[in-house]
Amino acid sequence: MSEQQLDTAGGTAETADTAVYRIVRNDEEQYSLWWAGRELPAGWHAEGTEGTREECLARITELWTDLRPASLRRRMAAAAGTAGTAGTAAHA
Repeated sequence: MSEQQLDTAGGTAETADTAVYRIVRNDEEQYSLWWAGRELPAGWHAEGTEGTREECLARITELWTDLRPASLRRRMAAAAGTAGTAGTAAHA
């Protein structure tokens, strides 16, 4: 069990998460948590921050301000650039 354990009565009891996590990022600039002692999954790279779950989540909130994948941001920027120049070229 991760953050909860069964107590002797069969219910759940909250337990403290003492694991050390690291922030990982993929090529689409999406962030996630990963256990610090484990090998990174394919396609993910360590961002450089390690700490408690709460510390890492707070850092991800600071880093990941645009949740769109990087490829989508690039396509949208290219489309906006094309649309912006098309209008000016027609009036030249």
